[in-house]
Amino acid sequence: MSQEENTEARWYVVHTYSGYENKVKTDLEKTIKNRELEEYFFEIIVPMEEQIEIKDGKRKTNLKKVFPGYVLIKMIVTEETWYIVRNTRGVTGFVGSGSDPIPLTDEEIRNMGFDETPIEVDYDVNDSVKVINGPLIDFIGVVQEINKEKHKVKVLISMFGRETPVDLEFSQLQKV
Repeated sequence: MSQEENTEARWYVVHTYSGYENKVKTDLEKTIKNRELEEYFFEIIVPMEEQIEIKDGKRKTNLKKVFPGYVLIKMIVTEETWYIVRNTRGVTGFVGSGSDPIPLTDEEIRNMGFDETPIEVDYDVNDSVKVINGPLIDFIGVVQEINKEKHKVKVLISMFGRETPVDLEFSQLQKV
């Protein structure tokens, strides 16, 4: 571990035994609270995504781990915080070289959908927008709501003679 301590919170990837991801997250949260280290830890995430399965004609939604065996932690690395994470049961180590945890780059964070930079869009609620890519390309709709955290927009699109709410990505829309 390098001598100088970084005071900036960065995202790190921690490798865990498979199936221990949630246990690592809860154990770590308990330890952080007990040792009053909340100012060094900002977020601990086990990335999940919804998976829709159709079985026997029934639609079922499951949550599936996006990166099995990994936990993402936004933290400030110090000797103490590094030690605590390393010694949490189920953790096999930080992803990095040897004893130096390597933070994710801004580009890696963006690619994983954890982009910290707010995206500005040129459309607003009640504006007409056109879908510019994806399966609904060229459809026109009206913006119902904008979710900046998830980078999603709910658009009311007229199809098959009725209005249908559709969740789309910011990048799929263009103001008309």
